[in-house]
Amino acid sequence: MSPVPLTVTGAEKLRAELHEMKTVQRPAVIAAIAEARAHGDLSENAEYEAAKEKQGFIEGRIAELENKLSNAQIINPALLNADGACVFGATIDLKDLDSDTIVTYQIVGDDEADIKEGKISISSPIARALIGKYAGDIAVVEAPAGIREYEILDVKYI
Repeated sequence: MSPVPLTVTGAEKLRAELHEMKTVQRPAVIAAIAEARAHGDLSENAEYEAAKEKQGFIEGRIAELENKLSNAQIINPALLNADGACVFGATIDLKDLDSDTIVTYQIVGDDEADIKEGKISISSPIARALIGKYAGDIAVVEAPAGIREYEILDVKYI
């Protein structure tokens, strides 16, 4: 599998989720399966089927998290020295040239993206348009709603 880029914060969140899955959710679903088995006939036991389905989901998510963490390329934005270029982990102040609004985004991994927190995925159209550009440049973004232009005001590595 190819490397999975993550910020330090993103890797910590994935580790916390993995710990929660292994120490809380997995034991809880095992207990639910045991309780459902105690009710007798498994062929018509909806609780048993639901618990087995949830167990499958939990085990799949644990495997996915372990795989991502084992292939993680953890990048600390504070240690970057990209000479002002927009790169993975950078926090970028942008001015939307259509509406004159100013927004701030951090380019993060796919698992960390949360637009409400100002974190955009490295694979998003806007991040792809920003990569390699500098303060003062104009980024042209081909979004589903049409072409948008952003002026890069500042690039920070925090």
